[in-house]
Amino acid sequence: MKKFKTFLFNSSILIITSLILRVVGLYFNSYISNNISTEAFGIFQLISSVYAFGITLASAGINLATTRIIAEELALNNAGCVKKVAVKAILLSLFCGIFASIIILLNSNFILETCFHGKVNISIIYMICIALPFISMSSAINGFFTAIRKVYKNATSQFIEQFIKIVSIAYLFSLFLPLTIENACFSLILGDLISELGSFLYLFILYYFDKNIYKVKSKCSSKENYTKKLLGISIPVALTSYIRSGLSTVKQLIIPSSLEKSGIACSIALSTYGVISGMSMQIIMFPILFISSFSSLLIPEFSRYYAKKDYKRINGVSKFVLILTTLFSISCSVLIYAFANKLSFIIFKNAECAYYLKILSPVIIFIYIDNVVDSILKGINVQVRVMVINIIDLLFTITIIYFLVPVLGINGYIASIYISEIFNFSLSLGLLYIELRKQRKN
Repeated sequence: MKKFKTFLFNSSILIITSLILRVVGLYFNSYISNNISTEAFGIFQLISSVYAFGITLASAGINLATTRIIAEELALNNAGCVKKVAVKAILLSLFCGIFASIIILLNSNFILETCFHGKVNISIIYMICIALPFISMSSAINGFFTAIRKVYKNATSQFIEQFIKIVSIAYLFSLFLPLTIENACFSLILGDLISELGSFLYLFILYYFDKNIYKVKSKCSSKENYTKKLLGISIPVALTSYIRSGLSTVKQLIIPSSLEKSGIACSIALSTYGVISGMSMQIIMFPILFISSFSSLLIPEFSRYYAKKDYKRINGVSKFVLILTTLFSISCSVLIYAFANKLSFIIFKNAECAYYLKILSPVIIFIYIDNVVDSILKGINVQVRVMVINIIDLLFTITIIYFLVPVLGINGYIASIYISEIFNFSLSLGLLYIELRKQRKN
């Protein structure tokens, strides 16, 4: 009962935190879109895609490996080993962050000219490279707090990060008025860099005091090679994540080019991409905070069940969670479709956003359920196959975008979103069904 109350408390903390941050983030995106051109917004979405790829290079697998191993050690009453695992995870994340920065820096010319269409200068690349090691180490520390059921510390760091980001970007915008594309993107990335540094410093201070609690409790009697164990989880996840993130970045970068091939001018293609990706999808993904906050906590819980071979509990909890998620996702889809015009006007004051919001609202059902299914699969040690499914999905989607969008234009892009999400959802749910059937036989 105590563990269940802790789970509910942590879920509530994450949901409330995510809700507040998502509302603030949504309105801050509205502030950004009202102060920069839609073309600049489109370029920023492209920069964000490359940035996301860098973050994947820097931290893929670290958070999951840290969470799973610490959760398993606590489930097996090896509390004294927690600090040892955490230290090794942070050092590993630092190495990965530096490695990712070097990769991005070596390819800076290609990224600037091909990916960013020559619209920004190399300072953007430098700032991304500085941020990556700190983001990676923050990811490891977040995994530590998730595993020991102290997610409220992750939550407070997110508040601090968002506050610093908003203040920094608003101040930088005021310095560069009127905003050009280059100045707007520079302000946005510099503001993000400052916030990431502040968030890491705060998390590290919290971690410094927490790790000593486990040092006092008991010494680590386990002879496990935790570096090897961390690498055993993080490397397969990282390799598949690199492929997935690289393909995802390619996917985002070829969308404006494919739209151009359909006969749309470059500036209009970037603007349309900005409206769909930066506005409509922001609203569509807003309610998922309730799902993602809850599902992130499922990973350590299912890891504990898996470590104890409690297959009956895994089956029962999986069914219950999926039923709740299905009901919630259908409700969100209906509500977003019904209030598309009001939501678009209140948040972005953009009629085009409402049009795409109505078209894309049914895809919510597949996105939300898939999010929970993936978390369950990661908790029962099937994370590599989850990533393989995502890679197959991205290859399939890139092919569709490359061939369909130049012919059908924006309708082809919309079709690719539907095909991608339904395809990914079907494969993930099928994998979960197979795994649960295996466990029922044990």
